[in-house]
Formats: sequence, structure tokens, C-alpha cells
Amino acid sequence: MTDRVLGVLGGMGPLASAEFMRQLTLLTPAERDQDHIPAVLWSDPRVPDRNAARRGTGPDPLPILLRGIRGLEAAGCGAIAIPCNTAHGWIDGMRAATRLPILHIVEAAAEALRRQGIGPGTIGVMGTAATLAMGLYQDGLRDGGWDVIAPDAAEMARLVTPAIELVKANRVNESHAPLAEAARLLTARGARAVVLGCTEIPLGIAAGPAPPFPVVDTIEALARASIRWAREDARLPETAEV
Repeated sequence: MTDRVLGVLGGMGPLASAEFMRQLTLLTPAERDQDHIPAVLWSDPRVPDRNAARRGTGPDPLPILLRGIRGLEAAGCGAIAIPCNTAHGWIDGMRAATRLPILHIVEAAAEALRRQGIGPGTIGVMGTAATLAMGLYQDGLRDGGWDVIAPDAAEMARLVTPAIELVKANRVNESHAPLAEAARLLTARGARAVVLGCTEIPLGIAAGPAPPFPVVDTIEALARASIRWAREDARLPETAEV
């Protein structure tokens, strides 16, 4: 049992946030309700589009993100997880506005790569156009010795971006084929593994046959990081295998 309360700043999108809560539950070693991690989900789909904000064609999402953080603070949370990769482009502003630690999804993905025994080398990353343009994974994985390759502009336009939109529209099954093709193209260019760097992408990949190469589900990675945080003082197993 842990008394640490996890805050989840979600709604970007709602299905990814729900999947995060599901994985947080399944990965927690527990035999009864009381063994699970107390968590508060702030799921607000009104957060402005992060891709549009990055392009300068939409409003800044930071004020509404901060509103969610204030709500989680008021609820007594001790740390915050954000199951949206692109939102981490505003993490400096969020961290400056709260005393709570914010778990970083890129750091969680790096730990997942190490956990799978994938050392330095070429790694593929799939994500939104904004996540890739901001260099969240390119910068975040470089210190670990990984070189990052990503889908090119044509692959983004034909495969990745439309598939992410399908998941957000609850048409998850339709997203599998284009996402699987985009991931395969990255391995054909030398990627040893593919990081699914948008929390909609693991949902689409899971809707069909598993890829024949290693992938990092960033929803799962963030859930594991959240459990490690919650269990730091509890001396209990960090995660269960599922």
C-alpha cells in the first residue's frame, strides 16, 4: 500500500488517458483494492490542439494545462503524469508553475528501452508532427546514446497523422494498418526498435497483429514510471508483468 496520490493530467485524448489508467491498474502488483495506487484523473479534452499551437495557428494550451495542475494540487496529489507526448513540449512552463514533480514521458521511454535490453544505436520514433518538430525524443534520447529517426513528411501525411486522427475519432481498428506500415518503414531504414511517441499510437498498434520487432508503448512506460514513484517509500514490488 502507498499513501502517495498520483495526479494524471489527461484528456489529450480521452481514450489514451483511459488506457493509461487501465495500464496503471494492471501493472500494479495488487491482491485487493487497497493495494492499488491512489490516483486522480483530470481528463479535460478542452485543452487546445497542441499541433496547432506549435504551428502558431491555434491558442496556447498552457493556461488550461495549468488549470488542470491546480486542480490536481488541490486534490492532494504528490506528482503528476501526463499521458500525452506532445503536451510535454510545454513541460518547462508547467514545472515552473508547480511544486509537484512532473514525470517525463521521454525519460520513461528511455527506461523502457533499457528494460528491453536495447542499448545505444538507431531508434525509430513515431509521434505527432509537433512532437517530432519539437525534438522531444531526438533531444531526450541522445544522451542515452540513441540516434533517432522518424517518418518523413510524406509518411507522416499519408500514414501517421491520419491514423492518429482515426484513434481520436474512436476508429481504432482502422488505424492499425497505416501505423504498422509506418513502423515497418522505420525498421527498414535501420531502426532496432520503434518508440510509439504519441499515446494514440499504441492503441492503434494493439488493434492488430503485434509487430515483429521491439516497440516501446509510451503509455505503458509512463504507467511503470508512475508506479515506481508511488512505491519509492513502500518497499513493494514496482510493477507486475502483463
